[in-house]
This record gives sequence, structure tokens and C-alpha cells, in this order.
Amino acid sequence: MAEKFEGKSSHLSEMQRATAASYTTDITRRYPTFRDEPIKSVHSWLDGRRYDDGAEGLWRINDGLYDLEDFARTHPGGTEWIRLTKGTDITEAFETHHISRRAEQMLPKFFVRQAAQPRNVRLTFHEHGFYRTLKRRIREQLGHVDMTPKDHSRRILDALIGAVLATAYLAVRHESFVVGLLCAICVNATIIAAHNFLHQRDNWRMYVFNIAFLSYREWRVSHVMSHHLYPNSMLDMEISLFEPFLCYLPWADLKNIVQRYGSWFYGPFIYGSIFPSEYLKRLLDSLNQGKNRFHLDDLVPFLMPAFMYATNPDQIAVILQMWLFVVLMASFFFGLIGLSAGHHHPKALHSGDLFPQDIDFGLYQMATIVERRGVEGSLLKVLTTFGDHYLHHLFPTLDHAILPQLNGVFLATCDEFDVGKRSSSWFSQYIAQNLQLARVHAKQYEPQKSQKKIKSHK
Repeated sequence: MAEKFEGKSSHLSEMQRATAASYTTDITRRYPTFRDEPIKSVHSWLDGRRYDDGAEGLWRINDGLYDLEDFARTHPGGTEWIRLTKGTDITEAFETHHISRRAEQMLPKFFVRQAAQPRNVRLTFHEHGFYRTLKRRIREQLGHVDMTPKDHSRRILDALIGAVLATAYLAVRHESFVVGLLCAICVNATIIAAHNFLHQRDNWRMYVFNIAFLSYREWRVSHVMSHHLYPNSMLDMEISLFEPFLCYLPWADLKNIVQRYGSWFYGPFIYGSIFPSEYLKRLLDSLNQGKNRFHLDDLVPFLMPAFMYATNPDQIAVILQMWLFVVLMASFFFGLIGLSAGHHHPKALHSGDLFPQDIDFGLYQMATIVERRGVEGSLLKVLTTFGDHYLHHLFPTLDHAILPQLNGVFLATCDEFDVGKRSSSWFSQYIAQNLQLARVHAKQYEPQKSQKKIKSHK
């Protein structure tokens, strides 16, 4: 029988129970420590990883323990990536964030000893498996890729920043909530576009992500280290953070009738609360833990109202109203787009479903994604809607602008391993998200077959 976590039920069918000996229902061997804390934070998530990963206060990669303390200061991507992950298993982050072999070749210098216990995460990186094969080919292809489109990504974000400032000024100047709504759309687009840069080595554009109370620092944990590496699993903070209101996992004991179907009605209010609640949660965490969870860059959200005041100093009441309106509406659009961007779909694999133990990392990523159609071919649309979801999840540090040049290698490797992409329309993605919230029955892993092989078979 598939391994289940105590107190959780995923309604396995009799046939599934009979055939599940080599299957599991989550990518971790133990239920994540601190996952069900009343106030969930990136710090409690990291502390839980330190309990569960067997890294012994060091950095774990596969079954080896490494001391990266001194290397952190010279890490090309920035000190923060190393500092935050001390005491955890960083295997998945190491694999996805280092496409070249340079980091792998340097690693033996920092080796301390072998780990005393098996990896808690079941995902594998076999040399001739799907992910490592694709990674080798992407590495070779990058030598022939034109990098100049990355400038286009920067120009798009810079233009969006300008649009935010212009519409913020006009909204206050004309006391127009219609223009304020346009400003909210620009703020949302700017934040999603800035997400492209927080995945990369430290750069000034990552700070733009903070414009409406989100934190690039927190998202480097909850999104980059958690969601990107372990999507739709018990380790995915972008699932646990919304519980008990939005329960995406198909565990029958996790949600009652209101939680299964109420999202149609209260979901939009949750979308609108994402931005301010993130700031409030950091404040509460600071008070509860007696530790300051804020940094200088947490002042970035106040730059927009400061600009409104500088350009309209006699309109303080209007500024406060308009700023609140813009933040709440931008949060609504962010939730509407982000939560239906590619994962929360009944066809996507979630914890509670049955899948092979020790599944290849890349195949697991493919199984958890249903991509939104209609944005391909436009860098603006891709940057502002979490587009190119498959390649972005597999190689998150690569700028979105160069991903189209790698699509041929990606699809050819998918054909070789007989695995394909799933996609659906914008509207069906939103409907599917709510259907996933209602789902309580487990399904068995069946990879999407390669379309090329299906056509050739026909």
C-alpha cells in the first residue's frame, strides 16, 4: 500500500490499494515538521527542513555533507542563497540553479563527510534520467543562444515601472478609480515581471518585486526554494500558506464541504488580501519570535505613496484611498493570475495522488504542471502571466527571454522520453483550480504522452 501520512486520507480506490506497492503519495518520507503551525512563515519552513533533512548543520547535496560557510561570501549568485539554506538539503536547488558544470567541479573542495541518513526527499537525478539528460543538452545549447533578448526583459520591466508611476500620478490627480484600476493592473504586471529577476543572481530589479508589500527575500524561500523545487507537495509553501481556506491537496481529511466548494465565493476575497496579509504576517512573526523580520528593502512598498504625495502634495486623503485601492486590486489580479498559472488543476499531480517512488525530478515537474495557453510567442505576456511554465520550472535561473531558443531541445528530449506538455485555456484554468479544491479522490500517475509519438503512431 502506498505510504500515507497519519491523519490524512486521499480516498484510494480498491484497485489503487492493490497496485500501489511501489508507489507513494508524497515526495517526502516524513510529514514536514512545522507544516501545520498556525502562523506559517518561511523561517518555520526552513527550521522544519533543518529537522527533517539530515544535513547536520551543514549543506546537504545528495548523500554528501558540505561546509559552504566561507564560500557564501563569494557565491556568484549572492550570499543570501547560501546563508538561508544552511542546515538543509539543497540537492534540488543545486541541480536546477547550476546548469554549467563549474559548481559541480568545485564541490569536492567543500566536502566534509557522508550523511548518516537517507535523503528525506524521494526525487532522483539519475545520470541518464530525463532531467540530467535534458540539462546536458540545454548546457550545450546555451553555447549557441543569442543572449541579447535579455535586454528586452529589462526594458519591459523598466517600462512597467514607468507605467505604474504615470498611472499612480494620474489616478490621484484626477481622483479617478478607473485610472487607479489601470494602475493596479500595471502594479500586478510589474510584480510578476520582477519575479523573473528574483530567481537570478542579485540585481536591483529584484527589489521591484516589493512594490506592493510582497518581499523578494521571502519569495526566494516560499517560491524559489519551496514551490519551484517541490510543487504540489507537502513541501510546497504556496499550498500550505493558503490552508485552511484554499486546500489544494486531494486529502479527504484536509477539507470539509465548505472548504471544497466555498472557494467559488470567498476565493476572490483571499486574492485581494494576499499583498497586505504578507506584510502583516511578517509583523506578527517578528512580534511572536522576538526577531526583526524586516529589512531596508521592506520600505519599497512606501515609494509609490511617497511618489503620489510628491506629485500631488495637497491630496493626502485621496492618496491614502487610492493607494489602498491600488494595492488591494493589484493583489486580486495577482491571485487570479498566479493561482491558476499552471499547477492547481485536477490533471496535475498533487500530494495524495499515487506516483512511483524515487521519481525523476524532471518527470515530477512535468506531472505537476498544466500550462496556460495563449501567451506563447509574446515576451510581454510570458513575463506578466507566469508563462513558459515548464522550462521556467526546470531551469528557473534562465531569463524568460531566452527560453524560446531552448524549446526545440526541450521538446526533442520530451519526445525521446515519451512525455508531453499539458495545457488549457485561461478560463478553463480558473474553473479547474476550483475543481481541484473540491477533489478528494487520489489518481494514479500517468504522464502526458509525447504528441509527436501519438501522431506518428496514428
